[in-house]
Amino acid sequence: MKNNILNLLYAAADVEYKDFNSLLIPNIATEKFIGVRTPILRKIAKDIIKSGQYMDFINNLPHQYFEENQLHAVVLSTLPDFDFVIKEIERFLPYVDNWATCDQMSPQVFKKNTDLLLKYINKWIQSKYVYTVRFGVLCLMRYFLDDEFDSKYIDMVSNIKSNEYYVNMMRAWYFATGLAKHFEEFLPYLESGKIDDWTRKRAIQKALESFRVIPEHKEILRKIR
Repeated sequence: MKNNILNLLYAAADVEYKDFNSLLIPNIATEKFIGVRTPILRKIAKDIIKSGQYMDFINNLPHQYFEENQLHAVVLSTLPDFDFVIKEIERFLPYVDNWATCDQMSPQVFKKNTDLLLKYINKWIQSKYVYTVRFGVLCLMRYFLDDEFDSKYIDMVSNIKSNEYYVNMMRAWYFATGLAKHFEEFLPYLESGKIDDWTRKRAIQKALESFRVIPEHKEILRKIR
């Protein structure tokens, strides 16, 4: 089964894309990349789910290649059973070793189960694993900034203490997105020093670069950066 999926990945290899990805994700050794584009990974995921082969694949951890981890993330993002997906996400997260695989996980089933998801997010953001914490913040950004928004979630992110670049970049992304959607609720966190200065500066930078933040709000942000 493993060899079959590796054959599918190798058959879709793109050397230029491999080189491009290895530059974007410098903490992963170049030899760990095959060079498979996301649309092809989605097609492979769809096929192995349909055939039932995905179970053997996701049970076979750790994976050797970056694209295997990406495929794993795509499979978990597609499956419809919340209890199964959350169990497999928790099993997979300790093996996630880069921002791209972390961000690739976007389980469709989470949108309809935010009440069940929240307790897991609370646990993830306290994890010792960098990309587990990042994934927790990512989930708060994806699923709890619209209808499910509550200002208490801002505190959950602001209270994270980390020296990890990929954690704090996600926190900055969360705050920048929050400024676009709930400016009045997020602004005090930037004005009062409730978040560390590094994350604060990058959140403002991202907000100023965003088309979703209105010009009037950008003027306020320029005055406090």
